[in-house]
Amino acid sequence: MPRTSLRTATFTESVIREMTRYAQEHGAINLAQGFPDGDPPAALVQAAKDAMDAHRHQYAITWGAPELRAALAAKLTRDFGRTVEGDRELVVTCGATEAMMVAMMTVCDPGDRVGLFSPFYENYNADAILTGATPVHVPLRGPGWRFDPAELRAAFARGLKAFVLCNPSNPCGRVFTPEELGQIAALAEEFDTFVITDEVYEHIVFPPHRHTYFTSLPGMAARTLSCSSLSKTFAITGWRIGHVHAAPELIAQARKVHDFLTVGAAAPLQHAVVTALNFPAAYYTRLAADYAAGRDLLCGYLDRAGLAHTRPEGAYFVMVDVSPLGCTDDVAFAKWMAREIGVAPVPGSSFFAQPEHRFVRLNFAKSPATLHAAGERLQKLKRG
Repeated sequence: MPRTSLRTATFTESVIREMTRYAQEHGAINLAQGFPDGDPPAALVQAAKDAMDAHRHQYAITWGAPELRAALAAKLTRDFGRTVEGDRELVVTCGATEAMMVAMMTVCDPGDRVGLFSPFYENYNADAILTGATPVHVPLRGPGWRFDPAELRAAFARGLKAFVLCNPSNPCGRVFTPEELGQIAALAEEFDTFVITDEVYEHIVFPPHRHTYFTSLPGMAARTLSCSSLSKTFAITGWRIGHVHAAPELIAQARKVHDFLTVGAAAPLQHAVVTALNFPAAYYTRLAADYAAGRDLLCGYLDRAGLAHTRPEGAYFVMVDVSPLGCTDDVAFAKWMAREIGVAPVPGSSFFAQPEHRFVRLNFAKSPATLHAAGERLQKLKRG
C-alpha cells in the first residue's frame, strides 16, 4: 500500500474532542470542550422548526442565503462602524472552523509562512499545515499572556504571508488592547501581511475590557479576513454557521475555496439564524453578564482550591497552573482528573508550540448547577 500524505503525520486528532469522549467514558463533568449545556433562545429554536416546515431543505446559494448575508451585513455594519455589503464582502461557511480554513487557503500557498501566537487554538496549526504553509509562533507569556513586541517584529520579519489573531483569545482569555492591536497592524502594513482573525468570542468580553474589531483599524480593511460564527453567541455550536468577511476581491477568491470544500452550510439553519441576528442589543449585554457570572463562579472555586490561574478578560476559558500538584505530564494529569476527580479539562500542551506541561484548560460555558458540581469536585485538588 502507498503511504498516506506526509502532512497528516505532523498533527494529531483534536485533543479537545478526545477529552470529551474521555469524559463521557468516565462520567466526568466535561469542562474540556467549549459548548454550553443549555438550550439556545426559544425563538431561535422555533425559527429552525419554521424553516423546516417551510421546506427549506435544498441547497442555499453556495456563499450564503441572501437574507442571512443581509442580516450579517447589518450586524457587521454596526460592529465595524462602516458599511458592509452582504453581496460582495461575505461568505457563509460551516462554522468558524471552515471559515478559518477558507481564509488560510485563500491567501496562502504551499511554502508560505503563517504567524500565530502560542498558546493557540489547536486548529490553527493544522490549518497552516493542511494549506502547505509553515507556522511561525510568537509566545504569549503568563501570567498575563502578553507578547514581546521585539519577538513579534522578528516573526513578521521572517516574511509572513498571514498572521492569525484570535481575539478574545482561546485558550488564555486575553482581550488584546487597542495599543497591542495597533502594533500588529503596523507590522502587517510594514511587511505587507494579511491578518486572519478569529473573533467567535466577540460578544463574550468582561468589563472594563472591550473588543476591538481588527478590520476597523486604520488601513486594515483591505488586508483583514475576519472570521466568526454564531455558535458561541447563540449557544448553537452544533449548527455550524460561520462566515468570512473581507474586501470584495478577497471574498471573490474565498467563495471559490468554500464552494469546493463544503458547497454550503445547512440551508434551514441559515434561514433560522436571521431571527437571532435581529435580537436587540440587550441580548448581547445579558450574554456577557451571564458568562461573567460563570467566570466568577468557577474562578471562586479555583481560588478556594488554591489553584493558580489567570482571570479571563474574555471568551469562556481559564488556564490553570497544575504544576504545584506535581504535574509533569499534563495529558496523563488531565485523564487522571477526569477519572479520579470527575472533572475533564484539556491538557494545556495541545495549545503550545513549545514544550509546556504546567497547564490545563477549563471552560465555564455551563449552567450554574454544573459549575457548582464541578467546583465541589475540584476541591479534592486542594493541597493540605
